[in-house]
Amino acid sequence: MTIDELARETGMTVRNVRAHQSRGLLPAPEVRARTGYYGSEHVARLRLIQELQANGYNLAAIKHMAQSLEGSGEDALGFTRALLAPFEDERPEVIEAGELAERYGIDLKIHAKLLARAERLGLIVAVGGDSYEIPSPTVLKAGEAIVALGVPVEKALEILERITKNADGASSTFVGLFMSQVWRPFDAAGQPEAQWPQVREALDRLRPLMTETFVAIFHQRLTHAVEEAFGRELEKRARG
Repeated sequence: MTIDELARETGMTVRNVRAHQSRGLLPAPEVRARTGYYGSEHVARLRLIQELQANGYNLAAIKHMAQSLEGSGEDALGFTRALLAPFEDERPEVIEAGELAERYGIDLKIHAKLLARAERLGLIVAVGGDSYEIPSPTVLKAGEAIVALGVPVEKALEILERITKNADGASSTFVGLFMSQVWRPFDAAGQPEAQWPQVREALDRLRPLMTETFVAIFHQRLTHAVEEAFGRELEKRARG
């Protein structure tokens, strides 16, 4: 297709297509009789750029990602899309500061440090005015339920912070596994075009496996912790 047809296909302007090409974000077209022709690979690349921009990536970061991939075909682009797709399927919510204070039973003027701590943990994100975006409504409800049990807000945040640190460690372990066992050998081999499907398959298999393994181990360790804690209590009573 011509550049005009490519622009219509992707919902972009010809000027934007040319700008992406001049920045090195888009491969050069095939030139025949002084006319450049674009294919499905260019469509896939432009749509990926649009998706990444919508997710907050700037063009410099997108260019770096594109240059890190030796393969420029749709397999490489599909891998990038799958790699950057969020693991969770929750939709963020936006609530007013007053509602947040009411749900947690706090005074915003007195507990400003608590809000700042919640922001550092990524539990809430200020979006201007008196509104906050909640990236994970499930986590917010969990914290609310903990507070409802009579636990102070400060302690609830401490618990969520400790859980976050443990989850960070587990996440780094799984990502390190993929990088060392799948990506680096593939990259060292020059990212062979024929191996892209295997790399994508490994990613697709590891994504659910990471979550399932973490949850299974957590349940196992939770059972052990409960048995151990109540075992100590029973021993104390027996001795008493």
